[in-house]
Amino acid sequence: MLRALLFLALIHPVFAQSEDQPPADSIPSTPADTQEGFQWKPALIQSGLFLVVQHSGRMVQAKTRREFGGPFWSDYFESASNIHTWNDSNSILTNYFGHPWMGAITGYIQVFNDPRGRTLEFDVSSGQYWKSRLKAMAWTAAYSAQYEIGPISEASIGNVGKKSPTMAAVDLVVTPLGGLVWMALEDYLDQRFVARWEQETSVNKARFLRVVINPGRSIANLLRWKRPSYRDNRSL
Repeated sequence: MLRALLFLALIHPVFAQSEDQPPADSIPSTPADTQEGFQWKPALIQSGLFLVVQHSGRMVQAKTRREFGGPFWSDYFESASNIHTWNDSNSILTNYFGHPWMGAITGYIQVFNDPRGRTLEFDVSSGQYWKSRLKAMAWTAAYSAQYEIGPISEASIGNVGKKSPTMAAVDLVVTPLGGLVWMALEDYLDQRFVARWEQETSVNKARFLRVVINPGRSIANLLRWKRPSYRDNRSL
């Protein structure tokens, strides 16, 4: 998955822009934008693109390709229904780091397509902020369920779950909950530290700080065809 995302970054057209020109990621949302409803079409397209990237990364695994044969529907239903334990066979790093990161990426897809939520900054006492991020968690939960056991999922592509305990509850729970925590942490670090540090350094270093300290937001930006360092609420 990471190699596919790196390739996406390398071919991304916004990286070809001259540093001497005002970048396309320097225009914040206007007040009129907040009157729009949720942008379903781009949100679904971006989620679909991320799904393609993830499954493309899985295709290089021999264990995925090995399960392509056999009856599709019976193998799929057997795989998707074989959730009986909390832990699967993945590592702690995958379950408790990789899946929360995945949750943050898909959560930001929802946020970026919600005009009322995309410019909100971290505020622990703001009901509007938490309402926005809980909506993002719900989006992540739906995406995670589709990725794990949906029609275009690990269960259907590669029959993950057919052999116990490769399908378990951990990913369905940790991805949305961990994604919410990850997003809140990125929002906090961006508002508390990055926004201040970038005022004291060059544009390129500011972009570097934005990407490194907000990796979930950065990949979600790529999926909507913007610079990884893009911010809806402030320009460089």
